[in-house]
Amino acid sequence: MMRLSPRILKSLPALVDHYSRFSPSPLSIQQFLDFGSKNACEKKSFAFLRQELPVRLANIMKEINLLPDTLLKMPSVELVQSWYIQSLTEILHFENKSPNDSLIIDSFTETLYNIRKRHSNVVETMAQGVIELRDTHGIDHQADSNIQYFLDRFYMSRISIRMLIHQHVLLFSPTQETHPRHVGSIDPNCDVESVVLDAYENAKFLCDQYYLASPELDLVSHNGMKKASPITVVYVPSHLYHMLFELFKNAMRAIVEYHGTAALDYPKVKCQVSLGKEDLTIKISDKGGGIPKSAIDVLFNYMYSTAPQPPKSGSTTAPLAGYGYGLPLSRLYAKYFQGDLQLVSQEGYGTDALIWLKALSSEANELLPVFNTTSSRHYGTNIPTSDWSSPYTPRGSQNSVRTFLTYRI
Repeated sequence: MMRLSPRILKSLPALVDHYSRFSPSPLSIQQFLDFGSKNACEKKSFAFLRQELPVRLANIMKEINLLPDTLLKMPSVELVQSWYIQSLTEILHFENKSPNDSLIIDSFTETLYNIRKRHSNVVETMAQGVIELRDTHGIDHQADSNIQYFLDRFYMSRISIRMLIHQHVLLFSPTQETHPRHVGSIDPNCDVESVVLDAYENAKFLCDQYYLASPELDLVSHNGMKKASPITVVYVPSHLYHMLFELFKNAMRAIVEYHGTAALDYPKVKCQVSLGKEDLTIKISDKGGGIPKSAIDVLFNYMYSTAPQPPKSGSTTAPLAGYGYGLPLSRLYAKYFQGDLQLVSQEGYGTDALIWLKALSSEANELLPVFNTTSSRHYGTNIPTSDWSSPYTPRGSQNSVRTFLTYRI
């Protein structure tokens, strides 16, 4: 571990305040691609990241401090905060270092690699912190709203920081191996059908393990730009896979449980992929009984899951399965480059899950949280009392809907 400068440690609060005054600089997929494939220069990347990473880290670190004190005092949240402090301090070590010193450049790349490893369990650990708060203090409606707002921004910030770090490490670390066609983590010709099939096969394997049965796939593609040509886009295959695997997993479970494990023939999961001038659209449809309209919104709530909570291990982190984070995180991956993920359901029949991604890499810009007075005000604003009659909560309520969407494994 790098020896931390006492000067930086002492002045860290002031440095966080300083860097949080700057807004992050969103990049497009095309900018990532152009830099990595045409003029990849480790010195330029070093000069950019030593300024940009502290801005992104400081923005979200300021926002963490606006969370309820009871949540900030949870052991898991304190651990996450310590990781962010450690990582920011290590990056600031290079604040005034010369980019012409090869040893400095090599040390910076190694530092980023170590930061990436350190933060590998951030999602699970923050989830554990929320559970600790719920179990010890409970969570009221106001706190729930603030936590949901924060987690969307916190995890989006994490996605963006890991993207920057991952690109640099893959491009410039001699120990990192990448696919020969990829530019860092980006595939300039990402074969969408191939990623769909990969995600389906892995979800099918999981479904077969759990239920000893699984639905087949009906895949149809339509290229509105080049007829009869495979659909390819400039994208990050791992991001696309993450979304598709989650949706296939949910669709398969819904079908098997709705029709019964004794069924001899299940309706297929249908996947339609279409490419137009502006959008790449992927629709995954199932006949798994659907979800009540009243329950759709809660599906993207980080703290909703009827899957059994995973048993605590002796470590300070917990496994992600069982926390109900699959859909919210998948939607963030879609939104990261200006896409979206939505569910449309017909209760009693089935559900359509739609992913929209930007077809043009030059328009696929990062969507980043910015710490400012508007975001700060959100945490201090009380949820207004409704001026409409109370909505009717149907039998079964929201507690039951997550059974459609989370594998209990």
